Amino acid sequence: MEIFLIKALQLILSLSILVIVHEFGHFIFARLFKIRVEKFYLFFDAGFALFRYKPKRSETEYGIGWLPLGGYVKISGMIDESMDKEQMALPPQPWEFRSKPAGQRLLVMVAGVIFNLLLAFFIYSMVLFAWSDTYLPLKNVTQGMEFSQAARTAGFQDGDILLMADEKELDRFGVRTLLDIADADEVTVMREGKEVVLTITEGLMKNLLTDKEGFATYRVPTVVYQAMEGSAAEKAGLMAGDSITAVNGMSTPVFSDLRSVLDNSRNSEVTLDYYRDGALQSTTVQVDSAGTLGFYAMTATQIYRIETISYGFFESFPAGIRMGIQTLKDYVAQFKYVFTKEGASSLGGFGAIGNLFPAQWNWQAFWMMTAFLSVILAFMNILPIPALDGGHVMFLIYEVVTQRKPNEKFMEYAQIAGMVLLFGLLIYANGMDLIRAIF
Repeated sequence: MEIFLIKALQLILSLSILVIVHEFGHFIFARLFKIRVEKFYLFFDAGFALFRYKPKRSETEYGIGWLPLGGYVKISGMIDESMDKEQMALPPQPWEFRSKPAGQRLLVMVAGVIFNLLLAFFIYSMVLFAWSDTYLPLKNVTQGMEFSQAARTAGFQDGDILLMADEKELDRFGVRTLLDIADADEVTVMREGKEVVLTITEGLMKNLLTDKEGFATYRVPTVVYQAMEGSAAEKAGLMAGDSITAVNGMSTPVFSDLRSVLDNSRNSEVTLDYYRDGALQSTTVQVDSAGTLGFYAMTATQIYRIETISYGFFESFPAGIRMGIQTLKDYVAQFKYVFTKEGASSLGGFGAIGNLFPAQWNWQAFWMMTAFLSVILAFMNILPIPALDGGHVMFLIYEVVTQRKPNEKFMEYAQIAGMVLLFGLLIYANGMDLIRAIF
């Protein structure tokens, strides 16, 4: 329950920041062009609001709604999610959105997306400045990677060290690495001390999405980080730094080997061989019903040599912008898979997003995830779907090109169709979360 609350709080705080910044973009540009903004709300206030405040001599009511599905600014004279048909039936007023030139209206609509991108760039910059860029180079992972079944079918073997995708060096493991490998004709790996070139056949990404096991994980030896208090590992005398190499005489060079052997030795006593300060030692320990001993193992970043790139305050901004642009490019490159059967089945809603946050509060991880979500929000909002900013932009571009405004009745129907589509996607994505949780 505690983990759920921590993740939920991070999700709500992150989305609140993103929504406020996005809507502030619309708000500030509307006010810049002297367009009246009637409401500025975090979350939706269908029926009632948790909080509302309208300053004296202000045209805008500020508030917090009860339905946490985003937020909005109600701009006078605009067909939006409020569907205020009564206002639209009246003659246009000078302070209304519809009375302004197309160029000004276009800037108002793209402002939310621009502000989300600027926010992402700023957060990435400040994260690099505060925490630097620390990463694990793939070449330093001397035990190589452990691959999923789909990756092994494509020719990869456990222990392969990823080197190159076509002519591009694979420096660090992440989304970009996977996309480079999936799009490559050949991938070079280090296998048992020799470079091996693998031919990548079409369909690798499709198979990965179908199996839902991912591509690969770091392969690490079993080194004890900490024995849990009162656990079998503590009673057996295991200490931080002990490197477990065998169970009942069976070699377990990496953690996955140990986990497999212990899983087959539940509720039984086993003999562990391990190195401590360079000397080989043995001990007996009781395996519990879950196939565990009760210790935390060191992670790849604790075992292998990591590298850190530090940035000064002014240096961090171009680096943060580059990181934001690369994140956007990677997300756009992945987006095409959403339109496949395998990609659609992998969609997730608020539950899936919440699970991206760490189980323990970590400000660096929180801000990195917030920046990532800000990039996603910017991209998704600019899609040419009615009810999204991109839908309004699409009709405004049509107006600029043809010098004719789209029919207001058509705009109303398009807005309704867009909202139905978005709510349908919302229900589907969160329904997939529920199905995965149950089954």
